[in-house]
Amino acid sequence: MGQHQNFKNRRFSSLIISEALLISYILYITFYVVKFLDPAAPDLDTSYIPFIVTFTFFILMSSLSLGLYEPKLRESIRGIVRRIFVANGLAFFAMYVITIIFFREILIHPYYFVVSIGLSITSVSVFRFFMVRYGSLGLAKSRIVILGAGERASTIEQKMRRASDRRSFDVVGFIPVAGDDMENGIKKEPVLDIDIENSLKAFVVENEINEVVIAADQRRGTLPIEVLFDCRMHGVQISDLLDFMERETGQIMVNLMYPSWLIYSKGFESQSYLRQIRNYSFNVFLATLVLLFVWPFMLLTALIIYVDDGRKTGASVFYKQVRVGKNGEPFSIYKFRSMGIDAEKNGAQWADKNDVRVTRVGGFIRKYRLDELPQLYNVFKGDMSFVGPRPERPEFVEQLEQAIPFYSKRHNVKPGLAGWAQLNYPYGASIEDAEGKLKYDLYYVKHQSFLLDILVLIRTIEVVLFGKGQ
Repeated sequence: MGQHQNFKNRRFSSLIISEALLISYILYITFYVVKFLDPAAPDLDTSYIPFIVTFTFFILMSSLSLGLYEPKLRESIRGIVRRIFVANGLAFFAMYVITIIFFREILIHPYYFVVSIGLSITSVSVFRFFMVRYGSLGLAKSRIVILGAGERASTIEQKMRRASDRRSFDVVGFIPVAGDDMENGIKKEPVLDIDIENSLKAFVVENEINEVVIAADQRRGTLPIEVLFDCRMHGVQISDLLDFMERETGQIMVNLMYPSWLIYSKGFESQSYLRQIRNYSFNVFLATLVLLFVWPFMLLTALIIYVDDGRKTGASVFYKQVRVGKNGEPFSIYKFRSMGIDAEKNGAQWADKNDVRVTRVGGFIRKYRLDELPQLYNVFKGDMSFVGPRPERPEFVEQLEQAIPFYSKRHNVKPGLAGWAQLNYPYGASIEDAEGKLKYDLYYVKHQSFLLDILVLIRTIEVVLFGKGQ
């Protein structure tokens, strides 16, 4: 047990050394690839060694900053590849500047950076795929034991049934704790008969447990605090069920939350004035960039809506509706009209996936998210961001806040054109669906960052262009 931390350190060292050697080799052979593509390219000599070492260093530091060497990294191979892509992109820009300043005396062929980054992303991605798949260099699944076998612990059994849900860990078993509701507890998972006061530490040692997850129904006076502390001091991770589910599923289990967890949990960063200015500047820049590319599609969409039914009915091609924004403040959202003019003659209604109120053109523009493009105006106004919880109507918000605990917390950030919930939860229109989406919305509110925004935008593009995701 005392060697557990040393094992994690060796795993970190082995991984970073292996990738450093791989990247260095890729940067080395790129000179020969460029020479093959262009015989006039400069020959490789010893003067290029400092350049290769520096480039390797920047790629490794970018990877480190993006969490690619984090022992607790819980990502699918697709998520890892995205991080590798971003890390190499950052290293490329940094190295390009460094080359201009410090390596002016050596000749770098115009093809070199493009080829080297492409080969680096490909090779490291393939390397990580096989390392994760075969558990090499300590990247195998973690072995965990669940302290609790009652109703709270059954969340793991119910929400993480598939092998794909447990790609990063193996559950050795569930250990009942006094006060557990066994009638509504674990049904199909292994339940272990262990004296937690006297035998838990020995069990953890003998079975090489990496993590203990606390999922007891009754925590006060039932947990072996001294034993858990001893395990923690010897390198075993001790996690609350809420933190474990958040990390592994990318959502916050609203039905399991308690106020003290919400207060003391990491994340939920304050929205300082400087942070707001930075976020607004980034969103305006991005909205301007997107508008330069999509304005022809917006013009064509407006024309088609007008020809389809706007010319006959005289209805506008745009649709304005009141939504709830940051801090619960109402604002008007703008969209291309995708429903008939009498869509809400009977009052506000939930939008269904196969809504009969949607017009022929509306179905198409909804599929490819073209109806959302006028919301760029909301971004310029500062009502919305590119990424955030989708804004809901006041009529529904009032109803949902009464039915779902902590629903109002999703309004701590600006609503967005794209959202973490939209990528991870199927289309739905009910209170139950709203609660399911809230688990992902609160995860975003807690973990909001530039990197998470980039990942959401990348995955949204995948959904729009290739029909992937939810």
